[in-house]
Amino acid sequence: MAQPPTDSADFFDLHRHGFVRVAVAVPRCRVADPGFNAGETIALLEQAAASGASLVAFPELGLAAYTCDDLFHQRALLDGCEAALARVVEASRNCAAIAIVGLPLRANHLLYNCAAVVHRGRVLGVVPKSYLPNYGEFYEARQFNPAGHAVAGEIEICGQRVPFGAGLLFEAADRALLKFHVEICEDLWVPIPPSSFAALAGATLLVNLSASNITLGKAAYRHALVASQSARCIAAYLYSSAGAGESTTDLAWDGQALIFENGTLLAESERFSDRSHLISADVDLERMARERMRQTSFGASGARHRDELQRLRTIRFDLGTPLPRPLQRAVERFPYVPADAAQRDARCHEVYDIQVQALTQRLSASGVRKLVIGVSGGLDSTHALLVCARAMDRLGLPRDHILGVTMPGYATSARTLDQALRLMRSVGCNARQIDIRPSCDRMLADIGHPHADGMPQHDITFENVQAGERTSHLFRLANFSDALVVGTDDLSELALGWCTYGVGDHMSHYNVNASVPKTLIKHLVRWVAEAQATEVQDRGVLLDILATEISPELVPGDAAGQPGQSTENAIGPYDLHDFSLYYTLRFGFAPSKVAFLAHAAWSDAAAGAWPEGPHVQRQAYALADIKRHLRTFVWRFFKTSQFKRSCVPNAPKVGSGGSLSPRGDWRAPSDGEAAVWLADLDRIPDGPHQRASPPPQHRRALRETGRLRKQGRETVSGALRLREGRVVGVALGTAAVQRFALQGCQRQVFAQPAHEIGVGDERPAEGDEVGPAFGD
Repeated sequence: MAQPPTDSADFFDLHRHGFVRVAVAVPRCRVADPGFNAGETIALLEQAAASGASLVAFPELGLAAYTCDDLFHQRALLDGCEAALARVVEASRNCAAIAIVGLPLRANHLLYNCAAVVHRGRVLGVVPKSYLPNYGEFYEARQFNPAGHAVAGEIEICGQRVPFGAGLLFEAADRALLKFHVEICEDLWVPIPPSSFAALAGATLLVNLSASNITLGKAAYRHALVASQSARCIAAYLYSSAGAGESTTDLAWDGQALIFENGTLLAESERFSDRSHLISADVDLERMARERMRQTSFGASGARHRDELQRLRTIRFDLGTPLPRPLQRAVERFPYVPADAAQRDARCHEVYDIQVQALTQRLSASGVRKLVIGVSGGLDSTHALLVCARAMDRLGLPRDHILGVTMPGYATSARTLDQALRLMRSVGCNARQIDIRPSCDRMLADIGHPHADGMPQHDITFENVQAGERTSHLFRLANFSDALVVGTDDLSELALGWCTYGVGDHMSHYNVNASVPKTLIKHLVRWVAEAQATEVQDRGVLLDILATEISPELVPGDAAGQPGQSTENAIGPYDLHDFSLYYTLRFGFAPSKVAFLAHAAWSDAAAGAWPEGPHVQRQAYALADIKRHLRTFVWRFFKTSQFKRSCVPNAPKVGSGGSLSPRGDWRAPSDGEAAVWLADLDRIPDGPHQRASPPPQHRRALRETGRLRKQGRETVSGALRLREGRVVGVALGTAAVQRFALQGCQRQVFAQPAHEIGVGDERPAEGDEVGPAFGD
């Protein structure tokens, strides 16, 4: 479970929000040269650890090379592989990352294709391959035994007695939700991979050490295989593959490495590279845990296979306190709208198809052939009218079966009235204009409102009288015309309660927009305008509507015709509200994590991809603004608006982001409280620029490095050895020179051979506490 941040430093640390950084290595190898292969493995391990990875996976049989064939039965090679593993184990002592390396190992007179899990000078466990391919170009059963042949649950390796078997789960005792399982190559290609049971037993990271030669079409198949397994298991899946250096006697190798999270590709290696390299990604463990909790069939599957799961063994270990790390993961600004143009176009097509299919089915089932819709000249009614036009085309009915009605009130601007009339003409519907002011005057007079006596009292009653009169007219027109009233209220407005309850825009016979958020509606309307679609003859009116400030136009504006209300000035930007809605509704994330993700997505307008070109305005939001608007969202969503959602009209669910129908994705009490969400929100800092506050052992390191700098001595970074609050040693790695800012601290990594230097009066001793170093 993600841990609530306790200070500003914690807030910007990816680990505090349920993330873990993982890596997959593709080392260059030499066939039957364990010494060289160990050197490449250690270099990549140190590079991964320096980048903040907590786990790094290497290829199948990587310490030997996969293509050794019958050389695997040579004692010299097997001894060399065990010595190479010992080198990796020793190198891991001062390395925070877990290494999962492949090698051949002997156990009870049998030879196994194995993955060794190494951390901090220990072999945590050894996993033999379960399924050996012995078809096509593969002859593994000639050299190896499958995991099922093992008779002992432990083996002796590197002077340690360690667990041995395919059913091992590795769980970090000090890092919530970090539990992983290892399988090897062919294990994934069988009908029920071992990782399926591991996931049901709680593993959130599934790791595959593969070699996998390349043939035409195989790269795409690996994509499909890994994506499918990660999605079915609701897990992250790390897939390695052998690359340069493997024998090409009969095969070729592309070194394809993949990291997927619940069916989504996070990272992929450069294929056919001739150099050793890494890929890495920040995996959201909390997201997968919440998906499993939400998807009740996942738990049912675990119960069905209880006997198999009980045979698995869990090895617990301490990963150690990681350095604070900023998130290095692309977070979409618009979770409902893909930034990729091709995906966006496909999404827009499908959204329209879903809405049109739902509306045509409702018309067919009811026997009604006509629609009534209020057209304001704003975004929501524009999109709903386009859906109605497509529905009529689909049913083979004339578009004049749509009665579009624009109803100017006290605050309707000339601009929106003109846009409504132009839009209806362009669509080709039956257009009417009804001035609601006389009926509103009558209602206000009947209830004794001061406006009837000429007083400019523009309160909520004044606003809702207009909204109610519009809806009342629409329903009576529908009765009179034997038609259905099509609702236009969108998902964002329902989330925020930004609609007039009952006799108002809250109500309709059928609402096509109820699960479409405002940001997606903007993109849908722009997509029609820019795609030369046939719904409208005049696409310019759509662009004019997109350029119009969002306003309910219920309070009179100024003499220049500017509206007296701005929706986003009143309740905040829909950009942020839709972002908050998605992560709150879809995943149940706490406000602190929502803000963390929003800051990653929205803090820099120049970073990352946008769904549309630079001709569309681009906006950035500071953390203080994100926090302020998130407070509005939390209060309105959890405290004040559920009673409106508890009785919404029928509407189709459009996206996996959810709907707010009480008959669908969201059932909640109408009188609930928002206290726990507001308390979590208060943990969010107001800005990103506070100096980081590292854990206690890191603070001791800071003080010591500061003292050394005052003495004119060079400050270096790496793993500081501490004893009783004193720095007594520094372990330097071989990572490439790099500089980066870490929550206000500058860190320098020096490229030097791995060695240890003393900076105190004593040499490091066994059992010394190890903490990372900070510079000023």
